[in-house]
Amino acid sequence: MSHQPPTACGTTFSLKLLHPRYLLTWIGLGFAALLSLMPTLIRHGIGKRIGRLIYAKNNKRRTIVLTNLAIAFPNLNETEQQQLAKQHLQWYGCALVDYSLLLFGSKRRLAKMVRIEGQEHIEKAQDQNKSVMILLAHSVMLEFAPMALGLHYDCYGSYKQAKNPVIDWLISKGRCRYIQYAVSRQQGLRQLIRGLIPQQLLIFLPDEDLGKDNAVFAPFFGLSKATLTTTARIATLGKAVSLPCFAYYDENNAKYVIKISPAIGAYPTKDAETNAILLNQQLEALISQQPAQYLWLMKWYRTRPEGEAPLYP
Repeated sequence: MSHQPPTACGTTFSLKLLHPRYLLTWIGLGFAALLSLMPTLIRHGIGKRIGRLIYAKNNKRRTIVLTNLAIAFPNLNETEQQQLAKQHLQWYGCALVDYSLLLFGSKRRLAKMVRIEGQEHIEKAQDQNKSVMILLAHSVMLEFAPMALGLHYDCYGSYKQAKNPVIDWLISKGRCRYIQYAVSRQQGLRQLIRGLIPQQLLIFLPDEDLGKDNAVFAPFFGLSKATLTTTARIATLGKAVSLPCFAYYDENNAKYVIKISPAIGAYPTKDAETNAILLNQQLEALISQQPAQYLWLMKWYRTRPEGEAPLYP
């Protein structure tokens, strides 16, 4: 099978993006370009201030984080959960300012700032001429994974369009500096499966709650969560090895770490619920190593089984 990319990478620039309504966006991007030149210590100092401000002033986001942490870590008392929430939002702030690196930093500079752990799992699959799915968890630093992996391998992935067309254009162009192409969610499974060929990696985010369609309920940190069946379907149809992955910032070594786990054993099976349980267990194991850097701001338990009350305001 020859490599025929299913779609071009990136969104085409249009003069409409220069409309005055996007002036503040362009000014913000100018600040982001300046941020990208700053040392990590200064960038993260700014980011942590942003995180502290979110915790203090944004009641909605603070409540979502605390709700998730109370579910995931019932062994922590209220004070400990609040402390973890503060740490998480500070890391979230750091990730916001670090996005400037992905947009404006040079590849040479970025290559020195990342470390891939578990690269042997990818190489083992490729040596066996197998297709590979990188099951990337929603950590705050997740965007560093496609960048780091793209420096070593041919990669592609899926994406969700941003509402702001300037941001959508810039993000897509930023990602396309490192990956071969991106498939929108609207294009469906077929395009993703077509790209699953040996020596090329599919980077897929499997943990988002997208509703009851194409999902089953399975435990995630002790509570039922709507878990995508799409992940196992792609792995089955593409005959792919599935490698869980988590991206985080290691303060001790000043590196963005892309941690890749061994292939999920006996995955996928013919049973959707078993697949969901296996997937969530693997993701939990990775998240538990760096809990403050998982994206607790998302409504992981938004969809509830029949008869259960909503968990978020």
